[in-house]
Amino acid sequence: MLLSHYYQGLVEAGCDEAGRGCLAGSVYAAAVILPQDYENADFNDSKQLTEHRRYELRKVIERDAVAWSVGIVTPEEIDRFNILNASILAMHRALDGLKVRPEAVIVDGNRFKPYGGLPSTTIIKGDGKYLSIAAASILAKTYRDDYMKALDREFPQYDWAVNKGYPTKKHREAIRQYGTTPYHRMSFNLLGVANPLQPELPFQD
Repeated sequence: MLLSHYYQGLVEAGCDEAGRGCLAGSVYAAAVILPQDYENADFNDSKQLTEHRRYELRKVIERDAVAWSVGIVTPEEIDRFNILNASILAMHRALDGLKVRPEAVIVDGNRFKPYGGLPSTTIIKGDGKYLSIAAASILAKTYRDDYMKALDREFPQYDWAVNKGYPTKKHREAIRQYGTTPYHRMSFNLLGVANPLQPELPFQD
């Protein structure tokens, strides 16, 4: 059973991102505020859930949350700011969109930048430990998947409906054959060639 809150007694937002390791597409983040004594045994890190279950739980989260929001940073911004800064910016944008102002923030991972003077804590594998981070993980993943499926209809040769922009063999073969699109992150190692200036990113969220 995941924990409900890190900061007891405070209005706490959980944050997570999706799409950090992709070669194409925006990075998405979500922020979720759940009720103080909320419980749901079905919540988990989005990568541990089936696609169908993630979409089922998205409806539950949107129904039950005190507030939720999704933030987006474009491929152009990723190239400008780098993916770490872009991921944090997406989380800040998600927090900006909350209809209820949080009093504290908990974030999946180990990197974050202060937001609005609020206390914040990074938690490694937090999406498997805290309900609000797990909820944010589910929202970020499903909304980004919707976006990549829409892009796939525009550029079907890259198989984005399946790989969601990650560096699969088929995706890289399509880049070699057809070149890049406006959605590719040009600062990334798109072809997977050895280049110390463009380190390879893992195929995971």
